[in-house]
Amino acid sequence: MGRSFPRAVAVICGAGIVLLGLWAMIGPQSFFDAIATFEPYNRHFLQDIGAFLVGLGAVLLLAAIPARADALTAALLGVGIGAALHAVSHMVGHDLGGRPEMDIPFFSMVALLLLAAGVVRWRQQRGARG
Repeated sequence: MGRSFPRAVAVICGAGIVLLGLWAMIGPQSFFDAIATFEPYNRHFLQDIGAFLVGLGAVLLLAAIPARADALTAALLGVGIGAALHAVSHMVGHDLGGRPEMDIPFFSMVALLLLAAGVVRWRQQRGARG
């Protein structure tokens, strides 16, 4: 139980958090009606929350992969996934406020940097084990 319990919790909770995040992103009104009943309804805010939930869940799932992703790899890739979905949220909701001409390129650049660094780290880890 010592090694399998934490990994099982990470996988189960990570998958659940990813699903909640996807629900918030894809069906923000439904998510609001069922779970996030905090007035006022704000589609963009719920989609942003969904993006970050997916990122958090991804960190747990990546960290649960035995001997594949160290903490830095899981953090870079998980946060990168959340950041990429945050950029998508701003693309989809470009008409809801903010400064899309600045927000979208900036959030996209941050996501690409995180994901690129995560992929480099993943390959380094594989090479060190391989």
